[in-house]
Amino acid sequence: MKPGSPEEDWREDCAPRRVLELFATKWTSMVLHTLHVRHAGAARTGVLQRSLPGISKKMLVQTLREMEEVGLVSRHVESAVPPAVTYRLTALGRRFVEPVELLYAWGRQNADALDELGARPTTRRG
Repeated sequence: MKPGSPEEDWREDCAPRRVLELFATKWTSMVLHTLHVRHAGAARTGVLQRSLPGISKKMLVQTLREMEEVGLVSRHVESAVPPAVTYRLTALGRRFVEPVELLYAWGRQNADALDELGARPTTRRG
């Protein structure tokens, strides 16, 4: 948005805020990225968890439920014992993967700039 843009461009439900709200949790973009890049758009819960080091099962399930609620993924239950649950990117989810992939590509290309940032207290590196 440019200086002097209309006041309605700055309201609480403006597009930039809605995008940031969607990705406010650290795992949403990582789940989108992992489903897209590593699993061709679909994966079972356990496979996703193994693909995302550092995420707890509780956090993964919570993130997937939120993503399903907003329409980024769909949940498919296969009749088996125990039931097998597969999550798939929806058409909307595939659209939201595009900017995530651009941002992640920028991060890979600018790792030196990221290294210059001060370490966050919650950052685990090793």
